[in-house]
Amino acid sequence: MRTVVLTMKASVIEMFLVLLVTGVHSNKETSKKIKRPKFTVPQINCDVKAGKIINPEFIVKCPAGCQDPKFHVYGTDVYASYSSVCGAAVHSGVLDNSGGKILVRKVAGLSGYKGSYSNGVQSLSLPRWRESFIVLESKPKKGVTYPSALTYSSSKSPAAQAGETTKAYQRPPIPATTAQPVTLMQLLAVTVAVATPTILPRPSPSAASTTSIRRPEPVGHRSQEMGRVPKEELSTQSLEPVSLGDPNCKIDLSFLIDGSTSIGKRRFRIQKQLLAGVAQALDIGPAGPLMGVVQYGDNPATHFNLKTHMNSRDLKTAIEKITQRGGLSNVGRAISFVTKNFFSKANGNRSSAPNVVVVMVDGWPTDKVEEASRLARESGINIFFITIEGAAENEKQYVVEPNFANKAVCRTNGFYSFHVQSWFGLHKTLQPLVKRVCDTDRLACSKTCLNSADIGFVIDGSSSVGTGNFRTVLQFVTNLTKEFEISDTDTRVGAVQYTYEQRLEFGFDQYSSKPDILNAIKRVGYWSGGTSTGAAINFALEQLFKKSKPNKRKLMILITDGRSYDDVRIPAMAAHLKGVITYAIGVAWAAQEELEVIATHPARDHSFFVDEFDNLYQYVPRIIQNICTEFNSQPRN
Repeated sequence: MRTVVLTMKASVIEMFLVLLVTGVHSNKETSKKIKRPKFTVPQINCDVKAGKIINPEFIVKCPAGCQDPKFHVYGTDVYASYSSVCGAAVHSGVLDNSGGKILVRKVAGLSGYKGSYSNGVQSLSLPRWRESFIVLESKPKKGVTYPSALTYSSSKSPAAQAGETTKAYQRPPIPATTAQPVTLMQLLAVTVAVATPTILPRPSPSAASTTSIRRPEPVGHRSQEMGRVPKEELSTQSLEPVSLGDPNCKIDLSFLIDGSTSIGKRRFRIQKQLLAGVAQALDIGPAGPLMGVVQYGDNPATHFNLKTHMNSRDLKTAIEKITQRGGLSNVGRAISFVTKNFFSKANGNRSSAPNVVVVMVDGWPTDKVEEASRLARESGINIFFITIEGAAENEKQYVVEPNFANKAVCRTNGFYSFHVQSWFGLHKTLQPLVKRVCDTDRLACSKTCLNSADIGFVIDGSSSVGTGNFRTVLQFVTNLTKEFEISDTDTRVGAVQYTYEQRLEFGFDQYSSKPDILNAIKRVGYWSGGTSTGAAINFALEQLFKKSKPNKRKLMILITDGRSYDDVRIPAMAAHLKGVITYAIGVAWAAQEELEVIATHPARDHSFFVDEFDNLYQYVPRIIQNICTEFNSQPRN
């Protein structure tokens, strides 16, 4: 009898070993058949609002034509989720009107959204909204799975869907298999059950339900209880709220760190500690400060740019991973590199945020920095220098450019420079540095809207103006001029008076200080005559703006009190084509349609009309604001 039982056990084991082999083979066959679904970018229409899409982060493809005003956008840089996704992408400059792929990331709602005009799209203001989003270039993060099908807040979204790729998200169906694979644990359980004598008591129904063998999952799918879920499902789970950053410190900041061989590993580590401290002190985010790091030695190299890390935590982690490059201390070459390459739209530069560079130097540079720094400032970059230790008396003979720090920054005061006697005292600069780089009202060293232009006033001196009103016009010109920083390298001012004829009162290169300019305006004498505005515009283009510097913005501010005797359309078009931004100020009998032809588009921002000369002063703040708004909406480099 014992022999029979042993024989039966051996047969049972042999049978289940065959089943095991068969199951494994079936498992392999199933694995071969199941392929990972290929990621396809969902296409959406221009009118799709971000709030309709539940996914916290996703990549989509926008069609052409989303610049249309009917696709409403609310906010600047950070948009209310009530905005058109594609319209916001065009406004932010990530896309042009031809469409393309974008990355969208949901963030927390704001208490207010400020509208602005950018890239052909006028965004609107909004008091508050429950959710926001930012738009980035469609470069997927490593390790992040983006959905091929978007989840909409309502299944009935025909207007929001451009095809089947945007159907409401559903869990992928479990692939059917012809033979369920048998696991080793199941095989052992069955074997033990067969080999065990049947005299064991029958388990109760409740016990059976808790000890019964679970149906095995098909290959490629794991139970959530095992700690794994499908990647598609992970991509739709809500993310933690992302910090929007401190809006009171909205700057684009680049740290230029010294990686030269002479600095040594210990001091390089102290330098990194300062960077990490700055990253911690600044509330990094898309509505506040953004920060990148460039290391220099023989040649500079970018470790990460402005859009690589969008919060302080990720930024600190990235700083810890920076390693020293070695080489010389070519600071001038590094500043030139940053001026040409770092502050670009592709690297995350925001046209509405001041550009700031903090340069750290151990000892002294091995090349010249003054010229490179001057060009950087003229490109709109505020340069701060932190010099540590410096040259000893017997080393000063090796310094290429003595007093380099004072030559590199604004020379008006010590606002832009720090000198630290010892590396061990570097941490003391943290708080004052953060305070200064965030003081956007004092970041006036770079070319801003007030110190970057050649302004040509074209003044109507016709008989209808009269002597008294002409003095009022000159006071208006004076009030505007007072708002600008005047010098031969900052804003320059010239003036033309016209009747039937034209007269150059003074050119851009004639006066280089504000007092001299203001005195020159007072000395302009009233001419009297006809009103040939078209000829005056041509004269100003030839006698004033033809001598404008290449890196200067060209502004023409024309003041007239009547309709022109000649045609203004062709001269105005010539001014626009030559890049001259034209403001047309009309008084009394000036023709509104003529002002709009002369003015740069959009005419509502560049043309103004007042009933009386005495009311001209009221438009000074508005004109200055529009000049600065337009300047800040354009790339700085």
